[in-house]
Amino acid sequence: MTTKPPGRPTRPHFSSGPCAKRPGWTPEALNQALIGRSHRSKPGKAKLEQAIERTRKILGIPADYRIGIVPASDTGAVEMALWSMLGPKPVDVLVWESFGNDWATDITKQLKLPNVRVLKAGYGDLPDLAQVNPAHDVIFTWNGTTSGVRAPDGNWISDTREGVTFCDATSAAFAQDLPWAKLDVTTFSWQKVLGGEAAHGMLVLSPRAVARLESHKPAWPMPKIFRMTKDGKLNEGIFKGETINTPSMLCVEDYLDALTWAESVGGLKGLIGRADENLHVIERWTKTAGWADFLAKDPKTRSNTSVCLKIVDPWFTAKDADGQAAAAKKIADLLDKEGVAFDIAAYRDAPPGLRIWAGATVDSADMKALTPWLDWAWAQVKAS
Repeated sequence: MTTKPPGRPTRPHFSSGPCAKRPGWTPEALNQALIGRSHRSKPGKAKLEQAIERTRKILGIPADYRIGIVPASDTGAVEMALWSMLGPKPVDVLVWESFGNDWATDITKQLKLPNVRVLKAGYGDLPDLAQVNPAHDVIFTWNGTTSGVRAPDGNWISDTREGVTFCDATSAAFAQDLPWAKLDVTTFSWQKVLGGEAAHGMLVLSPRAVARLESHKPAWPMPKIFRMTKDGKLNEGIFKGETINTPSMLCVEDYLDALTWAESVGGLKGLIGRADENLHVIERWTKTAGWADFLAKDPKTRSNTSVCLKIVDPWFTAKDADGQAAAAKKIADLLDKEGVAFDIAAYRDAPPGLRIWAGATVDSADMKALTPWLDWAWAQVKAS
């Protein structure tokens, strides 16, 4: 294809984080932000409590689960949980992409826990979930943001488990139906599926997780920013809007605006439907394009948010690793230069290819408009 496609995505924001804002967003959405006021004031705390309870309602989080707004995005939420709660039991860490590998590194090289099994699979695959021991704690990413591979369900998690489940759900929450009864510690951020601003994380704790926090005292020093207990009891204020450190009230207002939009499109069901339709657009395109396919080998594990594509054309696969990386980068650079797709290169640790955000804030019309441009860019690179 040498001729440029006639149409263009209205919003070329396909970055996997921070992700596209909700349709129709303008800075005026922040006009009611509590600027210049303390987050500990009555109005400030009311907004934080509203963010927590509206999150609970949309995601269907059980009433007896605690929800806290914590520092440092999803990473901060995961680290708080790992450093506060690991130690009493052996640990299984599931790794199938870069962030799961980061958590394995923390556990084995920083916390240096003695009884750890790392169950690892390459990009495109899942580890053997049947190998997870229900007597162990288990840490995993529900949706591999850098591999495009997600857990197909929660059936592999035992209802009679003795351990605590730690689920990094940052690219799954608000786009996939999470089985809360199976999840004890769940983390995500505002900047993914709802397109919120960065630096704020969400930490969801089941009663089992709270019991672990109150019964276990870590063997290592705990910085203030990680502490969730006081005198052996859960600091309930953290889960009622009394954040550990100062949140941005601009970002809080933006999250509240995103939640309002989520409610307007049908809540969780509507959000999942929008992400699924974007995935289906790419699925239909790959069947005719011929040169690209999903990195996820099993269709049941394909992410409907962070869609990772590999290039399967023999011209590409015959190249060495450096040649493949350069060719894939050229595709992403061409589309960026044309202003039709920003930031869609594969993650730096992933196999060379493309990564296209398909989450709920992306309109399917824009995804449809993108696909002929993918073919155009591929044709330019292959002919060069």
